[in-house]
Amino acid sequence: MQPLMIGSVALPHRAVFGPMAGFTDEPCRRLMAQHGAGYTVSEMVSSRALVYQDHKTIKLLKAEPNGAPYGVQLFGEVPEIMGQAAAAIEEYPFDFLDINMGCPAPKIVSGGAGSKLMLDPDLCGRIVEQVKAHTSRPVTVKMRKGWDADHVTAMECARACEQAGAAAIAVHARTREQMYTPGIDPEIIARVKEAVKVPVIGNGDIRSAEDAVEMVRRTGCDGVMIARAALGDPWLFERVNAALEGREAPPAPNLQARMNALRRQVEEMVQLKGEYTAMPQARAQAIHYMKGLRGAAELRRVCCQLEYLSDIDRLIETVFEQQRRAAEEEPPREIPFP
Repeated sequence: MQPLMIGSVALPHRAVFGPMAGFTDEPCRRLMAQHGAGYTVSEMVSSRALVYQDHKTIKLLKAEPNGAPYGVQLFGEVPEIMGQAAAAIEEYPFDFLDINMGCPAPKIVSGGAGSKLMLDPDLCGRIVEQVKAHTSRPVTVKMRKGWDADHVTAMECARACEQAGAAAIAVHARTREQMYTPGIDPEIIARVKEAVKVPVIGNGDIRSAEDAVEMVRRTGCDGVMIARAALGDPWLFERVNAALEGREAPPAPNLQARMNALRRQVEEMVQLKGEYTAMPQARAQAIHYMKGLRGAAELRRVCCQLEYLSDIDRLIETVFEQQRRAAEEEPPREIPFP
């Protein structure tokens, strides 16, 4: 299988890790790349904050090489400011710039950015044009199906972005009105694929290797984007890559491997941010590692009490003890994962 090209950037695999505010920090991205994510993307970064040199925002960008191409995602609604933001970070090490046209959060769309841009395909094109003019890297776009059922504009927006120089387009197959439910509309990804010549990456509801294969089959998309389903389960990328590349499925990780990954991820978060900042964020990350375990509801409550790095070791001890007790009380069974 030929590598998927994003402009001049060759991806090692066709399953990529989607950005999520509050989750996809540097340790999380590194973990996903180590398990086969074709690329990773920063959390959303405000174009205005970059132009005004906000140091907290700039911290979100910095990343050590992790084995996969890395993109910085910008959001904003003013083409000129988006271009200035691209110029402001040209000195930083990253592989491509991604433009957010899909975030449904009220605080983002109320300012005209994120998925609100889907109401104006011409504006989408002008934003890409300005960003493209101020960076030497490939420019990609992440968008939604549209704003609502009366404004399904993904094809028009995708064509405008391609004409302005976008190197790839990721499509979350729901409107902003739908947020994250109900199920996605694969047909919209297929229609975007027909509308443009650049690579199209399908996004939404991929929770298994079978889901990824089915999305490619139904839509003809060039790659798949996985986000929330990979939290606590970076091995999902290994399974999806094997399925898409026609290889045998890898063995499932055992409980020790899962807990080792959790411990390493939280430790790196603390090293990067300090305990005070990292541990509240680690609670949400840890909860995802409890998927499929016996007594998961009780374990999630323990996750919510994490305060110090040492608490992670106590959580892991509780996990093993909980599984041991449950195994004694119940008939033997394999721990499903995820």
